[in-house]
Amino acid sequence: MLPGREPNGRAAAASGLSRLLGTRTAWTPAGDGEFFCPGCGGDRNYQRLTGQRRFSFLGVPVLPRGATGPVVECAACRRHFGTDVLDHPTTTRFSAMLRDAVHTVALAVLAAGGTCSRAALETAVTAVRAAGFDDCTEDQLASLVDDLAADTGRFTGEPCAAGLAIELHEALDPLAPHLAAAGRESILLQGARIALADGPYTPAERDALATVGAALTICSDDVTRLLTAARTPS
Repeated sequence: MLPGREPNGRAAAASGLSRLLGTRTAWTPAGDGEFFCPGCGGDRNYQRLTGQRRFSFLGVPVLPRGATGPVVECAACRRHFGTDVLDHPTTTRFSAMLRDAVHTVALAVLAAGGTCSRAALETAVTAVRAAGFDDCTEDQLASLVDDLAADTGRFTGEPCAAGLAIELHEALDPLAPHLAAAGRESILLQGARIALADGPYTPAERDALATVGAALTICSDDVTRLLTAARTPS
């Protein structure tokens, strides 16, 4: 053996010790479901696991060292993630949330401005169909707005009623954290186009759109800017 090439005694000892002693984790399934896997970049099945760590000797667990986890294991890539990954909606769920949000915004704006305008109804139907309700019609939207008015006792042109504001927040609050700023602004602008289809904003339409902006966590100054931009021909 050449000088200076002798094995490092400490490294060899540490390597040998690591083969004798170590830590093993025994995982126990505690639930399953479907989630958006950040490793795979798509919807996958998962198992929720809880773990028990143990000291091992020659690969055999001997002494408990405490609990670990829980973690989420992807059934496809087998990677482990923190349970907060389940807060992110699946692609299917996200699409449904976005579709419902656009539908609710369209109803709110129509309820504020009225359904007698064919232009507003046509614009609303276009937005709702693009969001995923392919079979949406003008008659359906008009009927839903009439039912909403009957349920709340609200008349066209009134400010956004408490019940309608609650519906907007229920549809938009869970979605907002998962949208980039451009996505949140896009939903508000779709509502603005519906309101502008039959003329300038009415006070009730502005009030409804301000509620939409608040639910989407868009600050009031940006709401004003966006509503002004939507009114200005490009």
